[in-house]
Amino acid sequence: MKHLRHIRIYFAGKLEVAEAITVPEEVSHYLCNVMRCRQGESIKCFNGSDGEYSCEITKIDKKNTVLKVIRQLALPREVPDIWLLFAPLKKDKTDFVIEKAVELGAKKIIPVITAYTNSEKVRHERFLSQAKEAAEQSGRFDIPTITKETSLSEVLSGWDSDRTLFFMDETRQGSQIAEQFLKHTAKPAAILIGPEGGFSEEEKNLLNRQQYVVNITLGPRILRAETAAAASLAIWQSLCGDWRHNQDN
Repeated sequence: MKHLRHIRIYFAGKLEVAEAITVPEEVSHYLCNVMRCRQGESIKCFNGSDGEYSCEITKIDKKNTVLKVIRQLALPREVPDIWLLFAPLKKDKTDFVIEKAVELGAKKIIPVITAYTNSEKVRHERFLSQAKEAAEQSGRFDIPTITKETSLSEVLSGWDSDRTLFFMDETRQGSQIAEQFLKHTAKPAAILIGPEGGFSEEEKNLLNRQQYVVNITLGPRILRAETAAAASLAIWQSLCGDWRHNQDN
């Protein structure tokens, strides 16, 4: 078996040593035409339930590629329970939010339609494809759940009050983000990022009436929505998520 190339492929089916697996056609195209893989080469396959495995390519063409599962490289590992809720932005900016949310360990991503959302066209299949690619690149094992778009009022009406919802509103005096994240580590959490135009007064009042909502701020500057999403997730993971978990263990 040849050297294990640094290629990671998400495989939704069962991964088990000595078994042969057939990858989807789009993955065959990627391996054959983009990465120029050859029969006998080794790559990595992973999923959230089985972990990560080295696999040998036993047959390859642009439509039909078969891998033999050789050995387990890592046990499955879940990401911490943090969700991201965001108002869809213009195409490139939404792409950025999805990619960074996956890299930064969001377990669930919820597109939320608000009064000032400037892009209500949500490409769910595109989001899932981007999430898979980001997981392959970043080293995480699972693909986050990405829901269909829903209105802010619908989200709040079905919210589990045991999950803290951190609400990013830079127009009001919120609590410092690090202080509040550390204060609420005992409960699962979610972060809500508004659209480029911010939330309406009615939406802000609705949010602030909920006992599970905590108003937070990233500082004195008004940040772009995509910047706020990445920055807040990075801070949460550093204080309460992957980094802290690894240190404790």
